Amino acid sequence: MRLAINKARQGIKNGQTPFGVCIAKDGEVVSCVHNIVWESMDITAHAEIHAIREACKKLNTVDLSGCVIYSTCEPCPMCFSACHWAKISTIVYGTRIEDAKKLGFSELTIPNDTMKQLGNSPIEVVGNILREEGLELFKLWSEQENKRIY
Repeated sequence: MRLAINKARQGIKNGQTPFGVCIAKDGEVVSCVHNIVWESMDITAHAEIHAIREACKKLNTVDLSGCVIYSTCEPCPMCFSACHWAKISTIVYGTRIEDAKKLGFSELTIPNDTMKQLGNSPIEVVGNILREEGLELFKLWSEQENKRIY
């Protein structure tokens, strides 16, 4: 999770939003990235999507079974769905979707536990890991003069 937090800090410094993700398999980092929505001008380029794309290329498969995704914020419904389709085994997140919504992000506040239940997804969901450090990322981003939101 700390690697994801550090990537989010890097993203904030690069004019991106305060979200970072690492994907690991068998204890090894497969991908570690930050959100690149503004850099790529791609609204779907959330950190989770970016990390999944990199992990699939690196592992040469679309099946990420056995992988754990560490996200500084609870994945949105799009990102949760991508994790489900990629067969990621576990989602570990820090802050909650509702925390991002409070900052003004255009979130659909459907918690991952609800998505898991409604979709009958086998993904294990573990939340609130290093949450305070994640909230610090939001504070750091909020203090940026030229911050952009979507």
